[in-house]
Amino acid sequence: MEQRDFAVLVVGAGASGLGAAIRLSRAGAGDLAVLEKAGALGGTWRDNTYPGCACDVPSALYSYSFAPNPEWTRAFAGQAEIRAYLQDTATRFGVTEKIRYGVEVTRAQWNPRESRWELETSQGPYTARILVAGTGPWHEPLIPDLPGLAGFPGEVFHSARWNHGYDLTGRRVAVIGTGASAVQFVPEIVPRVGRLHLFQRTAQWVLPKPDHSVPGVERFLLRRFPALQAALRAAEYGLMETLGFGFRHPWLLRQVQKIGLAHLRRSVRDPVLRKVLTPDYTLGCKRLLMSNTYYRALTKSTVDVHGTAVRAVAGRRVLGADGTVAEVDAIIFGTGFHILDMPVSARVFDAEGRSLDDHWKGSPQAYAGTTVAGFPNLYLLLGPSLGTGHSSAFTIVEAQLRHTVAAVTRTLRSAGTSLAVRPEVQAAFDAEVQAALPGTVYQSGGCSSYYTDVNGRNSFSWPFSTGRLRSRVGQFREADYEITTS
Repeated sequence: MEQRDFAVLVVGAGASGLGAAIRLSRAGAGDLAVLEKAGALGGTWRDNTYPGCACDVPSALYSYSFAPNPEWTRAFAGQAEIRAYLQDTATRFGVTEKIRYGVEVTRAQWNPRESRWELETSQGPYTARILVAGTGPWHEPLIPDLPGLAGFPGEVFHSARWNHGYDLTGRRVAVIGTGASAVQFVPEIVPRVGRLHLFQRTAQWVLPKPDHSVPGVERFLLRRFPALQAALRAAEYGLMETLGFGFRHPWLLRQVQKIGLAHLRRSVRDPVLRKVLTPDYTLGCKRLLMSNTYYRALTKSTVDVHGTAVRAVAGRRVLGADGTVAEVDAIIFGTGFHILDMPVSARVFDAEGRSLDDHWKGSPQAYAGTTVAGFPNLYLLLGPSLGTGHSSAFTIVEAQLRHTVAAVTRTLRSAGTSLAVRPEVQAAFDAEVQAALPGTVYQSGGCSSYYTDVNGRNSFSWPFSTGRLRSRVGQFREADYEITTS
């Protein structure tokens, strides 16, 4: 019969889940499986296939440190290359056979008598001593609850669920949302649509993107001399950390804004349109965007930029909050994801049957962004208070995995052992982060962003350097945990 009880279960086969499977397997946790609800691995790089989808972090940084990739064909890799990299890495490190596809976790609850997690899934029950959630915050699309949207007779989809079967040629299209995804797909679809109505609630800072193809000779040298690749990665890390210094000293970012304003002036000659596209907050307060084509696409005669939120949908008409009306055939949402209200938090329960949602009450908290008081042997990857505005998610995940692997290794040394972070340790970590946030651009930049939760608290951002994140989050201290042996 198929094995259903494991030492470790990892939920999700995206970048974080695969990294966990690789690191834990190499550390000796061989009794491990990865549960993936979809039919293929890749996570966000499997789901997001919209035109122009690419990374906004330099390729050399967007990889596991233990599996550098000398074959990136662009300085900022595209979606297909990143997904192929994840597939190749999973195969190379032997974790593909550990993945069970088509298994969606619907509920996970801690059983203190057995010291095990009991999971309900779409394919029946599973149990494990240790549960690692690699579901991530960029997973579940966020679609606004607009009055009248259900009655729209045309095509509706989110950028993360792109309908490639719908032909946009000659169509009247409304794009709602102007974040990282829209900045990439809007320039790609403008040449095809008949008319595009872009609804922009808030103007975004868009910097030039230093993207370029990587010549074959450069890839050969990186492949032949690994030290060169390590040097490139270190150099790009240093550049991004320099930018990150500005996130903690917003006056520096106001100098960087001059580059954004120059980019806008150079791309958009029309003063009226340029005014609509000019942000009124400090760069970095929202997610940093880069594009060499977005502004130019908005100057086309077939594009209307509406500097307003959307109020409702009435038949085929999209109604702006300022009275704007656009009659369209299709609506595309570029409105991001459930970042702080991740679906996994409603599916994971403590021994008393209280979910993570019940504990958090809208404001996620976790020690080192990784472990939660009251939830023994649970590890969250890309959890609360670890988001940076400038660096790679791989950097965050690898720091968490150093912590997680050390904790899991300690747990597996003796049967029935469970580790739960002490409540006072979690509270002290959270207080440390929250005390530092007001001085960052995330809090003082004068904008409203997805970093802020429903209670008005920033539950997303890390207010220190990435170096400090790597040392602080990556350190496992046994004294921080209550150790129970059943």
